[in-house]
Amino acid sequence: MTLHPAVDQADALIDLKRYEQARRMLAGHLAEDTEDVRAWVKLGRCHLAEGNAEQSLAALDQALRIAPEDVGALHMRAHALRRADHLDKGTRWQQAEASLRVALRVEPQSGAVHALLGELLAYYPHRHAEALHLAREAVRLDPEDVRGYEALWTAAAAANDVETFRWALREVLRIDPANPRALLLVTEQEAHQPGTTATQAAEKYADALAVVPDSPGLRQDLDQATYRLLRGVRWLALVCVAAAGVMVDLFPQDGEAPRELPVPLGNRLWALVPMAALWGFVAWRRYRGLRTGVRLTVWSLARRGRWARVVIAQAGWAMLCSLLISQVPWTERTVPQILFWAGLLPTLATIWFDHKKRA
Repeated sequence: MTLHPAVDQADALIDLKRYEQARRMLAGHLAEDTEDVRAWVKLGRCHLAEGNAEQSLAALDQALRIAPEDVGALHMRAHALRRADHLDKGTRWQQAEASLRVALRVEPQSGAVHALLGELLAYYPHRHAEALHLAREAVRLDPEDVRGYEALWTAAAAANDVETFRWALREVLRIDPANPRALLLVTEQEAHQPGTTATQAAEKYADALAVVPDSPGLRQDLDQATYRLLRGVRWLALVCVAAAGVMVDLFPQDGEAPRELPVPLGNRLWALVPMAALWGFVAWRRYRGLRTGVRLTVWSLARRGRWARVVIAQAGWAMLCSLLISQVPWTERTVPQILFWAGLLPTLATIWFDHKKRA
């Protein structure tokens, strides 16, 4: 079916996300030709892209008034109904299924309709088998259309069919290597495998984000993996606090003569060597070994994330306590004991408390 030039141009403007221009163009055309079904469908698509599901449904109802069995209008109406918050969920999902059933009767070879209906039914616990069947049929009808595989992985996930879920993800990335949803799901699977370290997880997210730099899900996951990296820094600081306490012999055993205070200058300076080695070889060397994207995220997260700043501040406080304990020539143990517990206990308590916090 040949589109009117104004409708064709409006469709291109919608693809470019220039929705206001597209709406004005479609409104002008519809003022002259109120019976153009395609114009009403494109207007519905434009409203839906802007997040106005109610206005989208009004435009699509006009299209279906003119052509009750127009597959494009029925398909778009099902999309709009799924996002129509002004209707209760049960009503809008039932109406969406009804629209897709009509579209499927009119055009039984439509892979897109099979895919959307399969994805819709996947959310009903007792209809997973039907959802899988419809999604597989969508893939068979159009094996190069990503929508069929997206519906298949949704239905497979709902039915706990792990093998089909993973296969569908691989097929999506074969067709569209930069598909944001597939990349997010595949990367999350790899990052959450048993034995995957925070460094490895952060690098996986950074690699995926390099392919899809505007993915908010991948950005959030990279932030969280980087936060896990930063949380590990506190343990280094706590080791330094413990080492300083041992050097000063803060808690002598009963029956044993406590170490004479103040600790000689040479011993105090020597205590800096293992601390420097710990931070240099474990922390700094590990940081330098990270990929550039992860290193940049560390500094970015330190500026943006409240809990990331808390972690860094705690590591700094614990290190300050360890330096005060080890480098000041104390003649009594009372003050260094206070510093020891001040550096140790708050940090340990927070480590237990914030392990589920977001960066």
